[in-house]
Amino acid sequence: MVSDYLNKAGLQPYLDQLGFNLVGYGCTTCIGNSGPLAAPIEDAVIKNDLVAASVLSGNRNFEARVHQNIKANFLMSPPLVVAFALAGRVDINLATDALGTDQNGQPVYLKEIWPTLNEIRDQMALALKPEIFQKLYTDFASQNPKWNEITSSTGNVYEWDRDSTYIQEPPFFEDFSLQPGRITPITQARPMGIFGDSVTTDHISPAGNIKKDSPAGKYLQEKGVSYEDFNSYGSRRGNDRIMTRGTFANVRIKNLMVPGVEGGVTLYQGQTVSIYDAAMAYKQQGIPLIVIGGKEYGTGSSRDWAAKGTKLLGVRAVIAESFERIHRSNLVGMGVLPCCFEDGVTGKSLKLDGSESFSILGLDETIKPQQKLQLEITRADGRIETLPVLCRIDTPIEVEYYRHGGILPYVLRQLISQN
Repeated sequence: MVSDYLNKAGLQPYLDQLGFNLVGYGCTTCIGNSGPLAAPIEDAVIKNDLVAASVLSGNRNFEARVHQNIKANFLMSPPLVVAFALAGRVDINLATDALGTDQNGQPVYLKEIWPTLNEIRDQMALALKPEIFQKLYTDFASQNPKWNEITSSTGNVYEWDRDSTYIQEPPFFEDFSLQPGRITPITQARPMGIFGDSVTTDHISPAGNIKKDSPAGKYLQEKGVSYEDFNSYGSRRGNDRIMTRGTFANVRIKNLMVPGVEGGVTLYQGQTVSIYDAAMAYKQQGIPLIVIGGKEYGTGSSRDWAAKGTKLLGVRAVIAESFERIHRSNLVGMGVLPCCFEDGVTGKSLKLDGSESFSILGLDETIKPQQKLQLEITRADGRIETLPVLCRIDTPIEVEYYRHGGILPYVLRQLISQN
């Protein structure tokens, strides 16, 4: 449809001249599929630690979403994106500075080329016709023969392809039993991450490109996938092996346990390692994990994998100053306990550095929504501090989800009991 109305409006030839080509139909800047930078440019950005900028008319500018090595991303209208492209720089005042010069060497200003409302209305009336939408979207299958060429199997039970790097059987029902578990205290948990304010679901579970040297990138290479075919986390969300390795793997996330370093790393036995590798080591030892957050933990896109990946890493609880409401709900839905510090209490005020262990006491079968619990902090020198935290299981049905280990086993047990 976009191709149709840009051609009808006569805009596409000029957009092509400026480098605004139609490269495919689907998610691009929104999900981080804008494509690679030219190699010399990317090398220069990395080598000199440059703060490069992008301007885009998408609806997402989370850290590392547009591109892992582009640190500054500005959202604006499509005409402004074109204007900045003409200028070729972002440090320009478009109200007073010229975009460039014309064929006669005279300065050209934005106000001189900005379309009027009447021009825009005329083009929209010419190019946007309801019947074109009906024509193009009436019969998807016949208009997309490649879709019909995808091989599929039939039967009552899905046949998982163990060699697939895109879709694998999820582990959420491993060791499933008809009886729910019991709610018990979390004891001697180790911190996986201590984060500041406004950690987004993009930080927790990135959707964009997969770095070659990341845990997910190494896994794909071990499976024989070339770097050119890595694709994105968003495209591989059907494979928990990829998504769990990608949890907390955003290249911009800052774990205060490893100050001055960006990326998904933590401390394990005094060494800086990837969060995934540390989590798997703790899981082998049967040691539970917790995450400490600041204000608005889990803000941004309501990405289900931010909670799923947290669960699969072995994180039992997230204690933050405050939560974004959907992510808090998603954590409970995956059987992860969300708790809030009392006002004025933060990871910084508690002087946490990751050497501590944590116990959450007061968790039992009688737990009530938003009940006060006790957080016990054991310092490296053996000192023990106890402080109250607020359980953010907010409703009675969420108590049931938590008791069952999450909403998925809860629903399955309900379905089985009805039969």
